[in-house]
Amino acid sequence: MKTIFVIDASDNVATVVVAPLQRGDAVRTNGRITDRQLTALDDIAYGHKIALQPIERGATVQKYGLSIGRATREIQAGEHVHTHNVESERGRGDLRSETAKGETR
Repeated sequence: MKTIFVIDASDNVATVVVAPLQRGDAVRTNGRITDRQLTALDDIAYGHKIALQPIERGATVQKYGLSIGRATREIQAGEHVHTHNVESERGRGDLRSETAKGETR
């Protein structure tokens, strides 16, 4: 079983560490959450993210205990989380000013 690393207990994604994942690999969490097991639905490169739970379209994607963007479509648990399904909100002048937690100032 391969290991994925959770940085903060509130995160809904984990980071692929030690080795890349292949579709169908069984993985377990380490870090702030150590009791989760899931199956990789995609090939996922070292250092990339995997969804720990289903994430609805428009929902906050959270890593480090902070928002790293919003899901542009529904993401299943075990799916690769990257630029193809997450849109960053940082540095975007076309969006309202929001804090890292997603609250309007």
